[in-house]
Amino acid sequence: MTTILRLPAEPAELTLPALLLRNAQDHGDLPALSWRTGGAGRAGEAAGWTTLTWSEVRRKAAVLAAGYAALGVRRGEQVLLMMGNRPEHWLTDLALTHLGAIPVTVYGTSAPEQIAHIARHGRARFAVVEGAREVELWEPLLADASAPLERLVVIEAAAAGPHRTYGSLHATGSRLYNADGFEEGWREARASDVLTVVYTSGTTGDPKGVPITHGMVVRNALALDRAVELPAHVEHVCYLPLAHIAERMLGIYLSVFRASHVHLCADPAAVAATARELRPAQFFGVPRVWEKLAASVRAALSSLPPERRAAIEAAGETARAHVAYRERGEQPPAGLDAAYRRAKAEILDPLLALAGFDRLRWTASAAAPMPPAVVRFWAGFDLVIMDAWGLTETVGVCTTNTKSAFRLGSVGRPIDGVDLRIAQDGEILVRGDTVFAGYLRADGSVESARDADGWFATGDVGRLDEDGYLWLTDRKKELIVTSSGKNVAPALVENTLKEHPLIAQALAHGDGRSYLVALLVLDAETTLAWAAGQGIENEGDLAALAEHPAVRAEIDHAVEAANARLNRTEQIKRYRLLSTEWGPETGELTPSLKMRRRVIRDRYADDIEELYDGA
Repeated sequence: MTTILRLPAEPAELTLPALLLRNAQDHGDLPALSWRTGGAGRAGEAAGWTTLTWSEVRRKAAVLAAGYAALGVRRGEQVLLMMGNRPEHWLTDLALTHLGAIPVTVYGTSAPEQIAHIARHGRARFAVVEGAREVELWEPLLADASAPLERLVVIEAAAAGPHRTYGSLHATGSRLYNADGFEEGWREARASDVLTVVYTSGTTGDPKGVPITHGMVVRNALALDRAVELPAHVEHVCYLPLAHIAERMLGIYLSVFRASHVHLCADPAAVAATARELRPAQFFGVPRVWEKLAASVRAALSSLPPERRAAIEAAGETARAHVAYRERGEQPPAGLDAAYRRAKAEILDPLLALAGFDRLRWTASAAAPMPPAVVRFWAGFDLVIMDAWGLTETVGVCTTNTKSAFRLGSVGRPIDGVDLRIAQDGEILVRGDTVFAGYLRADGSVESARDADGWFATGDVGRLDEDGYLWLTDRKKELIVTSSGKNVAPALVENTLKEHPLIAQALAHGDGRSYLVALLVLDAETTLAWAAGQGIENEGDLAALAEHPAVRAEIDHAVEAANARLNRTEQIKRYRLLSTEWGPETGELTPSLKMRRRVIRDRYADDIEELYDGA
């Protein structure tokens, strides 16, 4: 259990501004927010980082609140934000919250139609955007009579043109800031007020607005701190999009609640390097992040001498055996425990130190089913990834594994205040204090999403075991129904295929067909290392490797091995091997790195059809 700091009011009455005041009063000199600047930093700062303390953060939020109020921002209205993980984003979010406005972050990868939909739906008059790219996306809405957008605030002055700059807004706030007015204003906030609206990234259709209140956030934070053991004022690496409920909770709300130290990582590709530098005590990654980190480690290990690899593999097996006893709640035998401690001290900890993971106390994942092979891989380094489950509609986490109670492959047990039930068709139903009331309508009202007994149908399919652990199967709408009427969970098939290190991504297809086919994407880093080890001459041309007979033979074996572990309905009969990774930028993944199956199927429709031709 995390040490809970002083609560400045009864939990049912707490708001985010009240918690920020607590931080400034009780922990004012502690670091709150750091970001990379490239310079030497001030005295006491890590080289290359600039840091604000909690007292400085509150002062900045107050000044910015005055600036946004002068711009015309009113209590209760949405203000849209499109920026990366930079200090202006984080501080603007808190400033708007203190005004009683509703900050809403829009995914940077959103299409123009999605941006327009969110602006119209939320009746937003103001947007705060990063630079030239964002200005180009948002400017057409200023001239669109059907959109309510009136003003842009631009962070990068060089890209602002005729629009208001963040710098000038901050200067106005500095001039107009009034302490009494600021303190009086935020105290109008109530726990029942909407703190933010999170628009779902959407694997299909228009994004839906999920209103989240101060009270929902506080209740979720209290429940998580009862379940999770973390040091006081723990650091957090903030690198996922703040439009996603996971990073919004971890990077802003939980960090204010815990008076944590947030390190902003503007480039998600730099998260591994940032972890190596900071050596954090906690780290959260969606499954694709853990997959990519595992692929990098595998590639690095493949270049080691055989005897060194063998020693690491033996240490990994020892760690996995030790984890298995802990998973069952049993004390490992003395001999295994001693071997584990030796392996950890002599082999595993030094390796983890190279990755910056040697101080980790909490490793977690959520957003999609975690491939079992990835969980087992990290268990071999004594990192037990505490898989969790939740939705935007539940303020993030509903269930989680914990150090004292976990089942690898499950997503854990419900946190306090949450009830689960499995419907007859396998859909997971959830009810509790942190479950939203319903989706936001364009007129500001809420369309109920719960039944008469308060249950929300999540769209996820799963099962509860006899010990109360939840096991995910797939999304209900993504289940494949073959021409013979058999239901197949594609995630199970895809994760089994991805257990081979050369396969980074997979999509199983077979709706209305007599058998399943798959699109498989090569893992660039691992494939190049594997090819070098096989003596295959290649100058980094992954497309050529995808056609190489040795690579094709290896993938054939991978598919055969996967099929051997799947039932006949789930087996892959044919596949197409691809060399270009799917990502949010190209549209195949959501910003939270979940597959947009319809987009992939449409994009590769000809390839899929060819897999069925002549069958």
